[in-house]
Amino acid sequence: MKYFTPLLPFFAGWMLLMNTISFSQIALINGALQMLLFALVVCIPAWKTGRMSYVDIGWPWGLTVIGVLTWLFSEGDPVRVAAVSIAYIFAGSRMGLGAIKLLTSGHLNTELPRYEFQKRRWQKHGKTNTKLAMQVEAILQGVANAGFLALPAFIIASNTSPQISPFEIIAIILWLAAFAMESIADTQKLAFLKKMKAQGEKNQVCNVGLWRYSRHPNYFAEWMVWNALIIAAIPAWLALFNQELLIVNLLLGMGLLFVSRVMYTTLVTYTGAVPAEYYSVQKRPAYRQYQAETNMFFPGPSKLNITHNSTNSLKTND
Repeated sequence: MKYFTPLLPFFAGWMLLMNTISFSQIALINGALQMLLFALVVCIPAWKTGRMSYVDIGWPWGLTVIGVLTWLFSEGDPVRVAAVSIAYIFAGSRMGLGAIKLLTSGHLNTELPRYEFQKRRWQKHGKTNTKLAMQVEAILQGVANAGFLALPAFIIASNTSPQISPFEIIAIILWLAAFAMESIADTQKLAFLKKMKAQGEKNQVCNVGLWRYSRHPNYFAEWMVWNALIIAAIPAWLALFNQELLIVNLLLGMGLLFVSRVMYTTLVTYTGAVPAEYYSVQKRPAYRQYQAETNMFFPGPSKLNITHNSTNSLKTND
């Protein structure tokens, strides 16, 4: 049972969508396509090779599927439907093409570090049947795309009002800012790595630009992209009180909040910051100092500066 318990909340999210008046049809189609996609792109290759890294191909293309289905089947305001559909298609295709590039260049011939770390977790929790654990994890990712991660798109695209809500304006600004932050962080890291390579230096810690304020500014920005979608869904969710049963709509609202939690957990502890830092500490001698000085996820001033300023403040008060 310990292998299958993590699936339960994600299946519950998918079942919730399929038991709504507004989303039952699109949820059924999306779920079927996600399961087919993950079976072909993730489950079968993972079973044959013993590598989980194929999730990095299946998951983003699953987002693209959500975007396409949202555009084809949603009956909300056409501009709003197009906007959220394009956001999903763009995000999914961008990451999906990057994953295919990794595949064709041979980088997926060995397991990605974050999935090696996950296998360590399984061993720690007594999950010794690695092949079964990999299949369950792959299915979990597919069901997440079938349920919770599709929620913002489906709800936003159900809004028939031509009026733009203040929530949506805030969400658009936040989404653009987060996307810009993620792009800048990626550009700064690539430039840093290129510079280190030209100087013949290896395994140096990137602490320039946005990386001075967060050890993972790209992950933080990705989380904020999802939070922007959740904020944009608020007006449409409120409108659904006229169509759905009260308990169903309250559960949909809780589902939207759960999306933020799921993405935070994924980006920090599951496949994001924690696994990355486990290996960074081993490869980069200066990384422990970087951890001591810089926030892991939320951007902020240097922790050493805060400590120094607090000490000076105490001395002044004395």
